Amino acid sequence: MLPEHAVVADLGAGTGFYSVAMGKLLPRGKVYAVEVQKDYLSKIRHKVREAHLSNIEPIWGNVEKLHGTKIHDAVTDAVIATDVLFQVEDKPGFIAETKRILKPGGKVLLIDWVTPIHGRLEHTVPRAKAQEMFESAGFAQEREIDVGARHYGMILKKL
Repeated sequence: MLPEHAVVADLGAGTGFYSVAMGKLLPRGKVYAVEVQKDYLSKIRHKVREAHLSNIEPIWGNVEKLHGTKIHDAVTDAVIATDVLFQVEDKPGFIAETKRILKPGGKVLLIDWVTPIHGRLEHTVPRAKAQEMFESAGFAQEREIDVGARHYGMILKKL
């Protein structure tokens, strides 16, 4: 459970589904919706206006590059990374940026594909490999979460 003033980063926010949900859940908190595709940022802004939320900040940023999110060091309580890991080319860079923006003890909600994307197995990152990559970068898995048959999910904590 996140405190009511929590700061959350939705990395690879897409059209803002999780960002808007977190904005509603944490009306006294802050949500950074980081996305590299500018057309998605306009969709996020539209959803934020429709929901009458003022606590979501859409950011055009690169989640694979250190300081690419434009978020200050150690300011987020949590990071959401849903269906992003399979897409990023620089996975260690993504994990390093995630770690940089998290406070000590901050948590990552990692959800990614189990099944091949568009029939291409090389795009998936197996759950065990994802856990290994995060743990070797200074995270510990707190628990697995059930997110359906086509995805795996886990909560990781920054050590």
